[in-house]
Amino acid sequence: MSACSLLLLSKSIVMSNRARYKTEKRLYNIEEASVYLGRSVWALREMLWAGKIPFVKDGRRILLDIRDMEIWIEKNKTQFTF
Repeated sequence: MSACSLLLLSKSIVMSNRARYKTEKRLYNIEEASVYLGRSVWALREMLWAGKIPFVKDGRRILLDIRDMEIWIEKNKTQFTF
């Protein structure tokens, strides 16, 4: 086996191990959550102040749980009927 093929093989093994042990991110900061929800940062802040979505406060940091954002999305879905 050539050195190049060994290097490629070792890189693929490392990448597969990273993928196997990677965990999904659960808490998002306001900027990330605003992108996820398709809102501006200030619109999201107003939603938090109004109590529409729960949040986790860690010192000064405000974090939103992905599960709470998904619940909010499901609650606010509407369907047009005739």
